[in-house]
Amino acid sequence: MAAGIDDIAIYIPRLFVDSTDFATARGVDPVKLKQGLGISRMAIVDSNQDPACLAANACLKIMQRNKIAPSDIGRLYVATESSLDESKALNSYVIGMLEQVYGDDSFEHCGGIECKFACVSGSYALYDNANWIRAGEAEGKHAIVVVSDIAKYDMGSSGEYTQGAGAIAMLLNDNPRLLQFDSKVTSTSIKNEYDFYRPFGKETPIVHGQYSNLLYLIQVKKAFEAYKKKALETGIVKMKEGETILDHIDYLCMHLPYSNMGKKALSYLLRREWRSLPRWKRIVEQTGMEEPVPKDPRGTIESILADEEYMGNDHQFNKLFTKTKEYQAFYEDKLASSLIASSMIGNLYTASLYLGFRSCLEFEFQKGVELEGKRFGFGSYGSGSSAMVFSGVVQPSYKEIVTNMNLEAEIGERVKLSLKDYEEIHENKRTPTESMLNGKNEFVLVSVEKAPESRGERKYAFCQ
Repeated sequence: MAAGIDDIAIYIPRLFVDSTDFATARGVDPVKLKQGLGISRMAIVDSNQDPACLAANACLKIMQRNKIAPSDIGRLYVATESSLDESKALNSYVIGMLEQVYGDDSFEHCGGIECKFACVSGSYALYDNANWIRAGEAEGKHAIVVVSDIAKYDMGSSGEYTQGAGAIAMLLNDNPRLLQFDSKVTSTSIKNEYDFYRPFGKETPIVHGQYSNLLYLIQVKKAFEAYKKKALETGIVKMKEGETILDHIDYLCMHLPYSNMGKKALSYLLRREWRSLPRWKRIVEQTGMEEPVPKDPRGTIESILADEEYMGNDHQFNKLFTKTKEYQAFYEDKLASSLIASSMIGNLYTASLYLGFRSCLEFEFQKGVELEGKRFGFGSYGSGSSAMVFSGVVQPSYKEIVTNMNLEAEIGERVKLSLKDYEEIHENKRTPTESMLNGKNEFVLVSVEKAPESRGERKYAFCQ
């Protein structure tokens, strides 16, 4: 049985920090953020918003747009690494808010859980629900998978430049209008790591940046190797001599902690895929230098990072590699459109991969590209650490969905924060009743109980 994404809806907070203003205030060259990281704006949650109401707002959008009743939904999963409770699942908060609109107990039949594995958990949630549909358990009902997060880092840290917030809701069924998943090719890689983590009680993560970036690349590559084997065995891809499987994937969507990480992930994959092909000699000639090799090529990540000579030479080679005709053509054709939204919004953790998918659909369609039959490849990564690689094919009815995509209109009129207001929100100095903006046709956080007997209880309201 087929399974895939029928529709996709986004909810992005309207407050934002401008990267030029932010860099200037922090004493950093604005070019470093715009060109080095690919960041122009970072979405910031208001004091009356949290991951649950972001998720509920995305859910409400997708249900209203498709005129879907609660009885049409069989499962509702929320994937996040911004959990509000160590026991109570985020999807129960979301159902409680939706029932303010659809009526008490209208979702009581709807199964689901909160999924957590850093930024990869949304992909696991999709895979689980796709298999629920393929198994015939859905019995004609839809599943909704919501990815919702607030990327927040310590003030003054390097991670502060890669913040963002938002939620994406995906409607899944057995006759998807948008994308049908390729079956029996989804592949994973997993390892116990401490590259990025957030201990209990800590609001912001502990990050080992260089280590985490390299681990991301390695884990995705491992999952990609497993995917490649399955794709060839199942016959969805038939390679000719001198080709790579990436030649048969029309678009790539990568996990994007910041926009330019997508470029790094692409160059890492292409260098390792192209080395054994005839085209590699021509590419190396364009760089004017031989590709460097670490002193201990089979060593640990730590040993590679400690090899300063190799790291410097590899950085230089990669810069030259990304300027070659072959890389530039591949990048422009298959990746560039997926990075546009990320530069406008920032890091969405679990949602960043799917914001890239949403971005690619909109901006490729605007170019006039015919998308029917195009295969999307997804490289998902979550710290701690796991990667998942999977793919899907755009369906004939995709225009029903893509024609109306307009990122700026869907976000709404955005409001630029002063550094003072940003810092007050960041440091939790504003209560929900002291929000910058008033909600309209959306759910907002009203209060968080502080009394010992009900500490942590959250109350939400739908503002019309």
